[in-house]
Amino acid sequence: MIKKYYHKKLIRDRIPEKIKESEGEYETRVLGEVEFERELKKKLVEESNELAKAPKEELINELADVLELTKSIASHYKIPFSKVEKFQEEKRKKRGGFKKKLFLIWSTGKAGK
Repeated sequence: MIKKYYHKKLIRDRIPEKIKESEGEYETRVLGEVEFERELKKKLVEESNELAKAPKEELINELADVLELTKSIASHYKIPFSKVEKFQEEKRKKRGGFKKKLFLIWSTGKAGK
């Protein structure tokens, strides 16, 4: 009897062919729009958590996954990635980046505002 592992998560497009190449079996289904949006965001959280835990030598792999999902979410919502990068630059100009390594202990205003 073949052991089945239930993943129940969004996967990259070529994963089924990789499973076939290794003579494995699988079952997939195509997600509807609302479910796809939810699963994209869940996958981004999953990959972000993996990035947070990754040792230095695995960072590039996890960063690539987070970037792929970021671009996929933008594409799904028909937001050109160049527009995302423009907003990123505008936020950096207004609020700065993270080069100074600042850690806010307390303030008299709400955080992030």
